Amino acid sequence: QVQLVESGGGLVQPGGSLRLSCAASGSIFSINTMAWYRQLPGKQRELVAAATSGGGTNYADSVKSRFTISSDNAKNTVYLQINSLKPGEAAAYYCNAHLVSGTYQRLSLDDYWGQGTQVTVSS
Repeated sequence: QVQLVESGGGLVQPGGSLRLSCAASGSIFSINTMAWYRQLPGKQRELVAAATSGGGTNYADSVKSRFTISSDNAKNTVYLQINSLKPGEAAAYYCNAHLVSGTYQRLSLDDYWGQGTQVTVSS
């Protein structure tokens, strides 16, 4: 069983900064990709940023130069540094991991999701 636990959400003023964390735990064999998504009220969940185990990163155009994804492979943890937050970016932010779990006798490649952390933007 694999669990993803996010933290770091909260209330921030427009233009402010926040750092989200997501730690993966359980029977993890290897992690291919960890990513952050967000879901604005009434909207579909969208990709914000992704990081591969090889060090590659990918960002939504709307967050480039303001958001930074990083990871600590030893801790199976991914971070999202959010700067210059805009009012329209208040949302539930979700962590996603594409990973191999199980034992050597039985390995499985799956997607896992965290429970989400709320980011509220208000002055």
